[in-house]
Amino acid sequence: MKMRLSAAEKENAPVRMLLADDHDLFRESVSAMVGADGGIVVVSVAGVQTALDSLAQQSFDLVLLDYQMPGMDGLEGLKKIRAAAPTVPVAVMSGTIRRDLAQEALACGAVGFVPKTLGIKALIAAIKRMATGEIFAPMSMLEDPPPPNAVLEDLTRREREVLEGICDGKSNKEIARDLDVQEVTIKLHVKTLARKLGARNRTHAAMIARNAGMIRP
Repeated sequence: MKMRLSAAEKENAPVRMLLADDHDLFRESVSAMVGADGGIVVVSVAGVQTALDSLAQQSFDLVLLDYQMPGMDGLEGLKKIRAAAPTVPVAVMSGTIRRDLAQEALACGAVGFVPKTLGIKALIAAIKRMATGEIFAPMSMLEDPPPPNAVLEDLTRREREVLEGICDGKSNKEIARDLDVQEVTIKLHVKTLARKLGARNRTHAAMIARNAGMIRP
């Protein structure tokens, strides 16, 4: 059952942060170091669903989500958390420190984008700022996205053929017929494509291909 604090109590209370990360050692280390500050109380969980469960049972001043943990599905996990707790600031933390990813997270309503390489003192300061709703995104630390054509270099010939079919608006069944393979094979290729390209869905994959110059507008 959630407990409500008075304005005076809340002002003097420590920051309550929900940390969601699937790497046990990282989660435990951050919880210990941040918790030792004295002004931050950390509750840690290992996934999006357990984060949602915790939000339903307790009050938090900030939620910090690992970008690559189970259930995030790109930034869909961020959207789910924000929908479940619209008044709680939510930030994204990632070992992938790309500028475009940070900008997309902020556009989806995150109050911050935290590189996992951030030092502990800077992290503590960032947590306290984000808990008040202040935006935190150290753009000077973030890498620019790779050149557009670089995202296609890791694709096999077959994966490129499947991607071309997706860009043409074809279904898995149609692509399978064109390539004379089973539809389940195409589904596996689509899944691999999404992982390699960092695509959220088929439309996003087609957009990435188009931006990389693979497909003419």
